[in-house]
Amino acid sequence: MSDIVTITEAAAFQIKDMMKENEEEHAYLRVGVKGGGCSGLSYGMGFEHDMSDEDEILNQHDLTILIKKEDAPILKGTKIDYKQSMMGGGFTIENPNAIANCGCGSSFRTAQNTGTPEEC
Repeated sequence: MSDIVTITEAAAFQIKDMMKENEEEHAYLRVGVKGGGCSGLSYGMGFEHDMSDEDEILNQHDLTILIKKEDAPILKGTKIDYKQSMMGGGFTIENPNAIANCGCGSSFRTAQNTGTPEEC
């Protein structure tokens, strides 16, 4: 079975760096989806210390990644990268299931899930 989410080496390096800065070296990385944003769904990433039976568990680049089973179909095939530019750096998320994205790039919807769109 292929991974639901793929984290590039650059993104993993940045995440580990953030974990160290925030004294979260022993935390898991939670990747998820929630309702909101102008297109209906928003991505979320954060550190978490507990996993549950509702989680899919992935291991990449010495990171343990948690994804709620209900979010897995929405995120299947998603690639998380980190890009550095003259203006700074940031995470990029490429989701093949997204059929519409908003201008800010952090909100999307899929054919099966329109989420809960909000005003921009």
